[in-house]
Amino acid sequence: MITMSHSAAVGAEVHAGATSKARNLSLDRARTFLTLVVLLHHAVIPYTYFGHTDPTSWIGFDIVVLATDSFFMAMFFFLSGLFTWSGIARKAPSVFLRDRLLRLGLPFAIAAFTVIPLAYYAIALRENPELTFAAFWWKTVTVGPWPSGPIWFVWVLLAFDLTASLLYRVSAHLVDPGNRVSLAGFERPALFWLMLAVVTVSVYVPVLMYFGANKWFEFGPFSVQASRILLYFAYFFIGVSVGAANFDRGILSADGQLPKNRWLWVIATLVPYCLMWGMIYVKREILGNPDVLPHWYQAIYGTYLALFSAAILLAILAFFLHQKSPAQNLLDRMQGDAYGMFLVHYPIALWLQYALFDYALPAIVKAAVVFVLTVILSWGLTAALRKIPGASHVL
Repeated sequence: MITMSHSAAVGAEVHAGATSKARNLSLDRARTFLTLVVLLHHAVIPYTYFGHTDPTSWIGFDIVVLATDSFFMAMFFFLSGLFTWSGIARKAPSVFLRDRLLRLGLPFAIAAFTVIPLAYYAIALRENPELTFAAFWWKTVTVGPWPSGPIWFVWVLLAFDLTASLLYRVSAHLVDPGNRVSLAGFERPALFWLMLAVVTVSVYVPVLMYFGANKWFEFGPFSVQASRILLYFAYFFIGVSVGAANFDRGILSADGQLPKNRWLWVIATLVPYCLMWGMIYVKREILGNPDVLPHWYQAIYGTYLALFSAAILLAILAFFLHQKSPAQNLLDRMQGDAYGMFLVHYPIALWLQYALFDYALPAIVKAAVVFVLTVILSWGLTAALRKIPGASHVL
């Protein structure tokens, strides 16, 4: 018999906005926190060495972006998979497909035609101030390129959900090995981390060596980073396995060893993170920052990234599992709007960066303004959109 710490009504969405009989407060807060991390990531990118598109920059933002880029989407897929298996079990295939298309397919389609062109128009104006939005939109959807921005996650998650549905029809026991490791992780979280690390290194490093870090598969607005597609599916399917049965007695139990040893996981996170910076130094100062990196470099760096991603996932969840206070905080108030904020924030961030471009302000000031206003405006816009009849079922 499958037992859950709460209802699986969230399905596989980024957000925890769907209703359920008894919420898992820790996971709800973790999802919302990750949404804010996404907004922070996009707020500071122009002020980094990696994405230096503004006249000012600050090395502290490179530290932030290297960390966020290395784990947050993988963690989103892990959390999104937690309640997928039981959702598939409770619903007929046609109902599951309908729900996924409503929650994921419809928002992706709407955002691809509206949110994304509006976001990238801010970048296009920097190159051609005379360009009209109508001309830019038409070229985007007919000729291209048609970038997806952060919403690539939504269509990939839909594809993963449908794949999981097919796998469930093959055998509902496919997730049993991962679930057993999760149960063992109640007492020995390091065992679960080891499984996560071995699996993700195995699927990520060979693909990274083959494609490199910058290759994207693209077809219209459908895009995904080639080197990470299997990494993301591994996180998703491991999340599916964790949530399949006995959720309250596995790695994510608030009474297990993971939250009790949360500071050890911080240390476990810092070690591979520092090693990643060491490899970046090698790339820039020893290899001369080449366009094509040698395979040995990709293998070592990819291993460190996978180890870091696995450790920080457990570290973050450990802290949220430790926080048992039911008193409502900002994350709780934002929780119902988090998915909508993820969908609508990108043009807000890019237009704020566009507006601040010509001002001689420190990078920290610009990034702080962009982040705070992006949170406020995307939250307010989402709250307004959710008041439209029927919109709350999608957002």
